[in-house]
This record gives sequence, C-alpha cells and structure tokens, in this order.
Amino acid sequence: MTGSAPPQLLRPRALRPGDLVVIAALSGPLPAAYEPNVEQAVVVLERMGFRVRRAPLLEVGRHHWWSAATPAEIAAELNGLLRDAEVRAIIANDGGQTAFGYLDLIDVEAIKADPKPILGYSDISLLHLALYARTGLVGFHADMAVPGFGGHWQAVPATRRAEFEELYSRLLTGTEAIGALPASPSWECWRAGRAEGRLIGGVINRIALVQATRFAVPLEWFDGAVLFWEEMGGQASYVWSYLQVLRHCGILDRISGMVVGVPREIIGLEGPNPSPTLAEIVLDVLGDRDIPVLGNVEVGHAGLNLPMPVGIRVGLDAQQLTFSLLEPAVQPLATTPPAGWDRRHGRA
Repeated sequence: MTGSAPPQLLRPRALRPGDLVVIAALSGPLPAAYEPNVEQAVVVLERMGFRVRRAPLLEVGRHHWWSAATPAEIAAELNGLLRDAEVRAIIANDGGQTAFGYLDLIDVEAIKADPKPILGYSDISLLHLALYARTGLVGFHADMAVPGFGGHWQAVPATRRAEFEELYSRLLTGTEAIGALPASPSWECWRAGRAEGRLIGGVINRIALVQATRFAVPLEWFDGAVLFWEEMGGQASYVWSYLQVLRHCGILDRISGMVVGVPREIIGLEGPNPSPTLAEIVLDVLGDRDIPVLGNVEVGHAGLNLPMPVGIRVGLDAQQLTFSLLEPAVQPLATTPPAGWDRRHGRA
C-alpha cells in the first residue's frame, strides 16, 4: 500500500455469543509449564461467551529452534485460520521471535475479504503494524493466552478481572465507541496537553525494526497520530536508542501525543530510584516537541493489558490522566458473507 493518505480502516466483524475464537502459536512455543495457562485462558474466553479451539501447532513440546514451528508452517496455519469463515478471532498464545520470518507469507487477500481480530502484543506487534500498513486492518494490541488471560488475569482480584472481561467483551462485540479506558494509580503525566489521532504502536523495538522493512507503516500515516509503546528487557540505553531511531526517521516530528507502557525487566530502570528515569529518557529525546505524554499505562509486558486497537481514533489528556477510544474497533455484524467468499479457500 502506497500513498500519503492513511488507509480506509479495515475493521473486523463484531463477534457474537457462541462465535469461535482460536488460540494459535503465532510465534513462540508452548512449554509444558504454561499448559495450565492455556487452560485458564480457555475458561476466561468461554466465560465471555465464545467457543474456543486450539490450533494444531499449539502443542506442548512442539518447537523449531526458538519458535513453535518453522515460519512457513506458522504462516500456513495462520492463513488457514484467516480463510476459515467459522473462525471469528485469533488469539496469540504468546510472543516470541518469529513473526519477522513470515510477514511475506500472510494471505492479505483473505484478510481483506474477511477481516478478523488478531489479539496479541510483543512480537505480535509486527503483525499489527505490517497488516495495518498493507490492508488498513485494525490490530488488537491486547492480552494473549499465556501471559495474559491465563497468567496476569489470574493474579488480580476478581473485581478487576471482571472489569477487564467486560472491557474485552465490549471491545470485540460492541459497535459503539468504548470511551475512556479505566485508569489506575500508576498513570503519570510526563508532559501536559491534549491530543486526538489514530493510534499506532506496539513494543518499541518492533516499531523501530519494522520501519526498516518493506512492511513499514508509511511515514505520512503518523501525521497527527498518537504513538503508544512499551518495552521489556535490555537496558535503559536501548530504549533511548530506539526513541532516537523514531526521531531520526521523522515519526516524533509527526505525532500529536504519546502513551508509554509500564517497563519491565529493563536494566537501569529497576529499583526505587533509577537514574535516569523512563520519563527523563522520553523527554530528553522529545526535546522541545510540545506533545502530551502519558506514562506508566498498563500496556505491554508488566501486567494486565488495556486494549490498544491499532488504527482507530483515540483521545488523550495527559494532565487529566485520561485515555479514550473514540470509535469502535469492530464493525456491525454482516447479515451475509462477503460476495464470492469461500470459507475453505478464502476466495471465489
């Protein structure tokens, strides 16, 4: 997809009670220790009213190097799910290091014919960014099976879990804007101001790396956008360097606001008194760019994930500590399948 104008947004069809969602190994393998997490994730998704199936590659002990399978095998399974009209959403099992290997093997025509929510973060950020760039698909930077529904969700009070179940259900089934996302005491105003724009982002190292490929989000699409990002692992200096990459490629000159997730396991940012702090790193790179920055939001590896639907319009007021989804991430239910759609092959 080329040209300076942002794409027409490709929203998936809203899910209905009883719809089938599939948990798939889109990147890393499933260690035996995390099998209970998958089982708990199934319970959560069924409680939301969906039928749940596991894709064949999501099998304990199956792996190829650091992946669940070869890139070609993962792409083949993903394409099968994209072409199957019974499958209404795809949820990543976990992140990993594999998505770069099959970005060029994804059946984008199947996505255009029958767009579906794909949920995940970390390495799955690549899918959201690349598919948004190629098709305009809304990507759901949101919790996954192992570290999310079956992990962090199980470690919070029942009231908080119920709040997130209701939020995710509205995200996937509702065709009205959700509005303000639930804030928490961790949120901080790092630079005051308000902004509205398309939401683009993911784990920061994947944002920087994908922009070096032919699957990059066109630079013009960042005009007025709200950039969100998070990071896990590495060192504080790496975060500073990734932000410098975004500065050099022109992204920071175009965005209207920024949302920063809670960091996790980053050397130099751990402990009660890091120097520099993450806020200081961000503001150092931003310099005199006067855009609002909301920090320490529940986005990424540090716990429950607030959903961040890539491509939709959002509103940000950093001083008031508010962040809102201004339009729905899914489209109203279609009464008939797309013209010429074949559920087995994804084409006429």
